[in-house]
Amino acid sequence: MATVYEVAALAGVSTATVSRVVHNSGLVHPDTRDRVLAVIEDLGYVPDGSAQGLSRRRKDIIGLAALERGTDEIDIEQTGPLFIDELVHAVDGVLRGTECSLLLTFGPAGEAFERRVRTLSGKVDGLLVAEEVMPTAQLAALARRVPVVVIAGRREEGELDVVAVDNAAGMRALAAHLIGDHGYRRLAFLAGPADSPDARERLTAFSQAASEHPGCGLDPVLGGDFSEASGAAAASALLAVRPLPEVVVCANDQMAIGMQARLQQAGVRVPGDVAVTGFDDIYPSRIVAPALTTVSQPLRDLGRRAARRLRARIEDRDLPPRAEILPTYLTVRASCGCPPAVSP
Repeated sequence: MATVYEVAALAGVSTATVSRVVHNSGLVHPDTRDRVLAVIEDLGYVPDGSAQGLSRRRKDIIGLAALERGTDEIDIEQTGPLFIDELVHAVDGVLRGTECSLLLTFGPAGEAFERRVRTLSGKVDGLLVAEEVMPTAQLAALARRVPVVVIAGRREEGELDVVAVDNAAGMRALAAHLIGDHGYRRLAFLAGPADSPDARERLTAFSQAASEHPGCGLDPVLGGDFSEASGAAAASALLAVRPLPEVVVCANDQMAIGMQARLQQAGVRVPGDVAVTGFDDIYPSRIVAPALTTVSQPLRDLGRRAARRLRARIEDRDLPPRAEILPTYLTVRASCGCPPAVSP
Protein backbone atom coordinates (compact mmCIF):
# COMPACT_ATOMS: atom_id res chain seq x y z
CA MET A 1 0.00 0.00 0.00
CA ALA A 2 1.31 3.44 -0.93
CA THR A 3 2.54 5.74 1.83
CA VAL A 4 2.48 9.49 2.29
CA TYR A 5 6.28 9.49 1.77
CA GLU A 6 5.94 7.91 -1.69
CA VAL A 7 3.28 10.45 -2.66
CA ALA A 8 5.47 13.31 -1.47
CA ALA A 9 8.54 12.03 -3.32
CA LEU A 10 6.76 11.51 -6.64
CA ALA A 11 4.95 14.84 -6.42
CA GLY A 12 8.13 16.67 -5.41
CA VAL A 13 6.62 18.13 -2.24
CA SER A 14 6.88 17.65 1.50
CA THR A 15 4.72 15.24 3.47
CA ALA A 16 3.19 18.30 5.12
CA THR A 17 2.02 19.53 1.72
CA VAL A 18 0.48 16.13 0.98
CA SER A 19 -1.34 16.36 4.31
CA ARG A 20 -2.61 19.84 3.46
CA VAL A 21 -3.94 18.62 0.11
CA VAL A 22 -5.67 15.64 1.74
CA HIS A 23 -7.31 17.91 4.29
CA ASN A 24 -8.29 20.48 1.63
CA SER A 25 -6.22 23.30 3.08
CA GLY A 26 -6.36 26.61 1.27
CA LEU A 27 -2.61 27.07 1.75
CA VAL A 28 -1.63 24.94 -1.27
CA HIS A 29 -1.18 26.43 -4.74
CA PRO A 30 -3.77 25.00 -7.19
CA ASP A 31 -1.08 23.62 -9.53
CA THR A 32 0.61 21.85 -6.62
CA ARG A 33 -2.71 20.52 -5.39
CA ASP A 34 -3.51 19.06 -8.84
CA ARG A 35 -0.07 17.43 -9.05
CA VAL A 36 -0.42 15.83 -5.61
CA LEU A 37 -3.96 14.62 -6.34
CA ALA A 38 -2.78 13.04 -9.59
CA VAL A 39 -0.06 11.11 -7.73
CA ILE A 40 -2.55 10.04 -5.04
CA GLU A 41 -4.81 8.67 -7.79
CA ASP A 42 -1.97 6.90 -9.62
CA LEU A 43 -0.58 5.24 -6.48
CA GLY A 44 -3.93 4.39 -4.96
CA TYR A 45 -2.94 6.15 -1.75
CA VAL A 46 -5.66 6.11 0.90
CA PRO A 47 -5.16 8.78 3.56
CA ASP A 48 -6.08 7.75 7.06
CA GLY A 49 -6.13 9.53 10.36
CA SER A 50 -4.45 6.52 11.99
CA ALA A 51 -1.02 5.15 11.19
CA GLN A 52 -0.72 3.55 7.75
CA GLY A 53 0.81 0.50 9.37
CA LEU A 54 -2.56 -0.13 11.02
CA SER A 55 -4.57 0.40 7.85
CA ARG A 56 -5.50 -3.25 7.41
CA ARG A 57 -7.23 -3.38 10.77
CA ARG A 58 -11.00 -3.14 10.80
CA LYS A 59 -12.37 0.25 11.67
CA ASP A 60 -15.93 -1.02 12.11
CA ILE A 61 -17.23 1.95 10.13
CA ILE A 62 -19.23 1.95 6.90
CA GLY A 63 -19.37 5.19 4.89
CA LEU A 64 -22.25 6.49 2.82
CA ALA A 65 -21.66 9.32 0.36
CA ALA A 66 -24.43 11.04 -1.60
CA LEU A 67 -24.96 14.19 -3.61
CA GLU A 68 -27.07 17.02 -2.30
CA ARG A 69 -30.01 17.61 -4.62
CA GLY A 70 -31.85 20.93 -4.59
CA THR A 71 -32.75 22.92 -1.51
CA ASP A 72 -35.54 20.90 0.10
CA GLU A 73 -35.18 20.24 3.82
CA ILE A 74 -38.09 17.94 4.43
CA ASP A 75 -36.50 14.87 6.00
CA ILE A 76 -36.09 14.71 9.75
CA GLU A 77 -32.32 15.01 9.82
CA GLN A 78 -32.06 17.32 6.79
CA THR A 79 -29.35 15.10 5.29
CA GLY A 80 -30.70 15.11 1.76
CA PRO A 81 -33.74 14.11 -0.30
CA LEU A 82 -36.25 11.60 1.06
CA PHE A 83 -34.73 9.03 -1.31
CA ILE A 84 -31.49 9.24 0.68
CA ASP A 85 -33.30 9.33 4.00
CA GLU A 86 -34.90 5.97 3.18
CA LEU A 87 -31.51 4.51 2.23
CA VAL A 88 -29.92 5.71 5.47
CA HIS A 89 -32.65 4.07 7.56
CA ALA A 90 -32.30 0.82 5.61
CA VAL A 91 -28.50 0.67 5.89
CA ASP A 92 -28.67 1.53 9.58
CA GLY A 93 -31.11 -1.36 10.04
CA VAL A 94 -28.62 -3.81 8.53
CA LEU A 95 -25.82 -2.54 10.78
CA ARG A 96 -27.94 -2.51 13.94
CA GLY A 97 -26.78 -5.17 16.34
CA THR A 98 -23.27 -5.25 14.85
CA GLU A 99 -20.14 -3.40 15.87
CA CYS A 100 -20.30 -1.22 12.74
CA SER A 101 -21.21 2.46 12.72
CA LEU A 102 -22.48 4.47 9.74
CA LEU A 103 -20.58 7.60 8.70
CA LEU A 104 -22.45 9.93 6.33
CA THR A 105 -21.23 12.66 4.01
CA PHE A 106 -23.31 14.81 1.65
CA GLY A 107 -22.26 17.55 -0.72
CA PRO A 108 -22.74 19.16 -4.11
CA ALA A 109 -21.25 17.58 -7.22
CA GLY A 110 -17.73 18.73 -7.95
CA GLU A 111 -14.06 18.34 -7.18
CA ALA A 112 -14.32 19.47 -3.55
CA PHE A 113 -16.85 16.78 -2.71
CA GLU A 114 -14.88 14.16 -4.64
CA ARG A 115 -11.85 14.94 -2.43
CA ARG A 116 -14.04 14.57 0.65
CA VAL A 117 -15.18 11.14 -0.52
CA ARG A 118 -11.58 10.05 -1.12
CA THR A 119 -10.66 11.20 2.37
CA LEU A 120 -13.66 9.37 3.82
CA SER A 121 -12.56 6.18 2.06
CA GLY A 122 -9.48 6.05 4.28
CA LYS A 123 -11.56 6.10 7.44
CA VAL A 124 -13.99 3.26 6.68
CA ASP A 125 -14.01 -0.47 5.95
CA GLY A 126 -16.25 0.06 2.94
CA LEU A 127 -18.16 2.76 1.13
CA LEU A 128 -21.73 3.02 -0.16
CA VAL A 129 -22.08 5.59 -2.94
CA ALA A 130 -25.48 6.89 -4.00
CA GLU A 131 -25.67 7.76 -7.72
CA GLU A 132 -22.46 9.10 -9.25
CA VAL A 133 -20.54 11.23 -6.77
CA MET A 134 -17.54 11.11 -9.12
CA PRO A 135 -16.78 9.89 -12.65
CA THR A 136 -16.97 6.13 -13.18
CA ALA A 137 -13.22 5.74 -13.75
CA GLN A 138 -12.49 7.43 -10.43
CA LEU A 139 -15.07 5.27 -8.65
CA ALA A 140 -13.46 2.18 -10.12
CA ALA A 141 -10.02 3.34 -8.94
CA LEU A 142 -11.47 3.96 -5.47
CA ALA A 143 -12.99 0.46 -5.46
CA ARG A 144 -9.56 -1.05 -6.04
CA ARG A 145 -8.46 0.42 -2.71
CA VAL A 146 -11.56 0.03 -0.55
CA PRO A 147 -14.80 -1.96 -1.03
CA VAL A 148 -17.43 0.16 -2.83
CA VAL A 149 -21.06 -0.52 -3.70
CA VAL A 150 -22.94 1.98 -5.88
CA ILE A 151 -26.64 2.56 -5.23
CA ALA A 152 -28.73 3.74 -8.20
CA GLY A 153 -25.72 3.65 -10.48
CA ARG A 154 -25.41 2.47 -14.06
CA ARG A 155 -25.70 -1.29 -14.33
CA GLU A 156 -23.14 -1.39 -17.16
CA GLU A 157 -20.34 -0.03 -14.96
CA GLY A 158 -18.78 -3.52 -14.98
CA GLU A 159 -15.99 -3.10 -12.45
CA LEU A 160 -18.32 -2.09 -9.62
CA ASP A 161 -21.02 -3.64 -7.50
CA VAL A 162 -24.27 -1.83 -8.34
CA VAL A 163 -27.71 -2.09 -6.76
CA ALA A 164 -30.35 -0.27 -8.81
CA VAL A 165 -34.00 -0.46 -9.84
CA ASP A 166 -35.67 -1.22 -13.15
CA ASN A 167 -36.46 2.36 -14.16
CA ALA A 168 -37.34 1.39 -17.72
CA ALA A 169 -40.04 -1.14 -16.77
CA GLY A 170 -41.64 1.34 -14.40
CA MET A 171 -41.76 4.10 -17.00
CA ARG A 172 -43.14 1.76 -19.66
CA ALA A 173 -45.95 0.74 -17.30
CA LEU A 174 -46.68 4.39 -16.55
CA ALA A 175 -46.73 5.30 -20.25
CA ALA A 176 -49.08 2.43 -21.02
CA HIS A 177 -51.48 3.61 -18.32
CA LEU A 178 -51.43 7.29 -19.27
CA ILE A 179 -51.56 6.78 -23.04
CA GLY A 180 -53.43 3.50 -23.32
CA ASP A 181 -55.90 3.75 -20.43
CA HIS A 182 -56.46 7.51 -20.27
CA GLY A 183 -55.83 8.37 -23.91
CA TYR A 184 -53.49 11.28 -23.14
CA ARG A 185 -51.53 12.53 -26.16
CA ARG A 186 -50.13 15.93 -25.10
CA LEU A 187 -47.42 14.90 -22.66
CA ALA A 188 -44.85 17.00 -20.78
CA PHE A 189 -41.90 15.61 -18.85
CA LEU A 190 -40.04 17.09 -15.88
CA ALA A 191 -36.59 15.53 -15.94
CA GLY A 192 -34.11 15.21 -13.10
CA PRO A 193 -30.41 16.16 -12.95
CA ALA A 194 -28.37 15.28 -16.01
CA ASP A 195 -25.71 13.62 -13.82
CA SER A 196 -28.21 11.19 -12.27
CA PRO A 197 -28.35 7.72 -13.89
CA ASP A 198 -31.91 7.27 -12.61
CA ALA A 199 -33.03 10.57 -14.14
CA ARG A 200 -31.48 9.76 -17.51
CA GLU A 201 -32.99 6.27 -17.62
CA ARG A 202 -36.47 7.51 -16.71
CA LEU A 203 -36.54 10.19 -19.39
CA THR A 204 -35.17 7.86 -22.06
CA ALA A 205 -37.59 5.05 -21.23
CA PHE A 206 -40.69 7.24 -21.12
CA SER A 207 -39.71 9.06 -24.31
CA GLN A 208 -39.21 5.77 -26.14
CA ALA A 209 -42.52 4.38 -24.84
CA ALA A 210 -44.41 7.52 -25.89
CA SER A 211 -42.85 7.48 -29.36
CA GLU A 212 -44.43 4.08 -30.01
CA HIS A 213 -47.91 5.64 -29.93
CA PRO A 214 -48.98 7.76 -32.94
CA GLY A 215 -49.73 11.35 -32.09
CA CYS A 216 -47.84 11.30 -28.78
CA GLY A 217 -44.88 13.49 -28.00
CA LEU A 218 -43.05 15.06 -25.10
CA ASP A 219 -43.43 18.82 -25.32
CA PRO A 220 -42.02 20.44 -23.36
CA VAL A 221 -39.25 18.53 -21.56
CA LEU A 222 -38.43 20.63 -18.51
CA GLY A 223 -35.39 20.42 -16.25
CA GLY A 224 -35.36 19.94 -12.48
CA ASP A 225 -33.02 18.84 -9.71
CA PHE A 226 -35.23 16.31 -7.88
CA SER A 227 -36.34 18.92 -5.32
CA GLU A 228 -39.88 20.08 -4.59
CA ALA A 229 -38.77 23.66 -5.29
CA SER A 230 -37.63 22.75 -8.81
CA GLY A 231 -41.02 21.15 -9.43
CA ALA A 232 -42.74 24.37 -8.45
CA ALA A 233 -40.38 26.39 -10.68
CA ALA A 234 -41.09 24.08 -13.62
CA ALA A 235 -44.83 24.52 -13.06
CA SER A 236 -44.40 28.30 -13.25
CA ALA A 237 -42.62 27.89 -16.59
CA LEU A 238 -45.36 25.54 -17.79
CA LEU A 239 -48.09 28.03 -16.93
CA ALA A 240 -46.67 30.36 -19.56
CA VAL A 241 -47.27 27.71 -22.24
CA ARG A 242 -50.68 27.38 -23.89
CA PRO A 243 -52.32 25.04 -24.32
CA LEU A 244 -51.25 23.20 -21.20
CA PRO A 245 -50.28 19.54 -21.64
CA GLU A 246 -52.78 16.90 -20.59
CA VAL A 247 -50.29 15.32 -18.20
CA VAL A 248 -46.90 16.18 -16.65
CA VAL A 249 -44.73 13.14 -15.93
CA CYS A 250 -42.14 13.96 -13.26
CA ALA A 251 -38.93 12.00 -12.75
CA ASN A 252 -39.46 11.81 -8.98
CA ASP A 253 -42.18 12.40 -6.41
CA GLN A 254 -40.71 15.48 -4.78
CA MET A 255 -40.75 17.38 -8.07
CA ALA A 256 -44.27 16.09 -8.77
CA ILE A 257 -45.48 17.34 -5.39
CA GLY A 258 -44.01 20.79 -6.10
CA MET A 259 -45.48 20.77 -9.60
CA GLN A 260 -48.94 19.82 -8.38
CA ALA A 261 -49.01 22.39 -5.57
CA ARG A 262 -47.94 25.25 -7.84
CA LEU A 263 -50.50 24.36 -10.52
CA GLN A 264 -53.24 24.27 -7.91
CA GLN A 265 -52.17 27.64 -6.52
CA ALA A 266 -52.61 29.05 -10.04
CA GLY A 267 -56.16 27.69 -10.24
CA VAL A 268 -55.30 24.72 -12.47
CA ARG A 269 -57.25 21.62 -11.49
CA VAL A 270 -55.22 18.46 -10.93
CA PRO A 271 -56.16 16.15 -12.58
CA GLY A 272 -59.18 17.92 -14.14
CA ASP A 273 -57.03 20.27 -16.26
CA VAL A 274 -53.59 18.67 -16.01
CA ALA A 275 -52.70 15.26 -14.61
CA VAL A 276 -49.43 14.85 -12.67
CA THR A 277 -47.37 11.73 -11.91
CA GLY A 278 -44.15 10.95 -10.06
CA PHE A 279 -41.62 8.22 -9.36
CA ASP A 280 -40.43 6.73 -6.01
CA ASP A 281 -43.60 6.37 -3.89
CA ILE A 282 -42.29 8.32 -0.93
CA TYR A 283 -44.70 8.77 1.98
CA PRO A 284 -45.82 12.36 1.16
CA SER A 285 -47.03 11.19 -2.26
CA ARG A 286 -49.77 9.24 -0.50
CA ILE A 287 -51.12 12.12 1.57
CA VAL A 288 -51.13 15.06 -0.85
CA ALA A 289 -54.47 15.91 -2.45
CA PRO A 290 -55.01 14.40 -4.88
CA ALA A 291 -52.80 11.45 -3.97
CA LEU A 292 -49.98 10.96 -6.46
CA THR A 293 -49.91 8.29 -9.12
CA THR A 294 -46.32 7.12 -9.17
CA VAL A 295 -43.87 4.33 -9.92
CA SER A 296 -42.96 2.55 -6.70
CA GLN A 297 -39.39 1.52 -6.15
CA PRO A 298 -38.19 -0.51 -3.14
CA LEU A 299 -36.18 2.23 -1.45
CA ARG A 300 -35.59 0.35 1.79
CA ASP A 301 -34.68 -2.83 -0.07
CA LEU A 302 -32.13 -0.89 -2.13
CA GLY A 303 -30.35 0.18 1.04
CA ARG A 304 -30.56 -3.22 2.69
CA ARG A 305 -29.21 -5.11 -0.30
CA ALA A 306 -26.43 -2.61 -0.91
CA ALA A 307 -25.34 -2.78 2.74
CA ARG A 308 -25.35 -6.58 2.72
CA ARG A 309 -23.37 -6.68 -0.52
CA LEU A 310 -20.82 -4.26 0.91
CA ARG A 311 -20.37 -6.36 4.04
CA ALA A 312 -19.87 -9.44 1.84
CA ARG A 313 -17.25 -7.63 -0.23
CA ILE A 314 -15.42 -6.46 2.89
CA GLU A 315 -15.16 -10.13 3.90
CA ASP A 316 -14.13 -11.29 0.41
CA ARG A 317 -12.44 -8.74 -1.83
CA ASP A 318 -12.28 -11.32 -4.67
CA LEU A 319 -16.03 -11.48 -5.22
CA PRO A 320 -16.82 -10.80 -8.90
CA PRO A 321 -18.63 -7.46 -9.36
CA ARG A 322 -22.35 -7.72 -10.03
CA ALA A 323 -25.32 -5.52 -10.84
CA GLU A 324 -28.50 -6.32 -8.93
CA ILE A 325 -31.64 -4.80 -10.47
CA LEU A 326 -34.76 -4.60 -8.30
CA PRO A 327 -38.29 -4.46 -9.73
CA THR A 328 -40.58 -1.41 -9.87
CA TYR A 329 -44.35 -1.30 -10.23
CA LEU A 330 -47.04 1.22 -11.08
CA THR A 331 -49.08 2.62 -8.19
CA VAL A 332 -52.26 4.25 -9.45
CA ARG A 333 -53.89 6.99 -7.38
CA ALA A 334 -56.04 10.01 -8.22
CA SER A 335 -53.54 12.54 -9.66
CA CYS A 336 -53.53 10.83 -13.09
CA GLY A 337 -57.31 11.06 -13.44
CA CYS A 338 -58.31 7.73 -11.93
CA PRO A 339 -61.06 7.69 -9.30
CA PRO A 340 -59.76 8.24 -5.75
CA ALA A 341 -59.29 5.09 -3.73
CA VAL A 342 -62.14 4.46 -1.27
CA SER A 343 -61.04 3.78 2.29
CA PRO A 344 -62.61 0.65 3.80
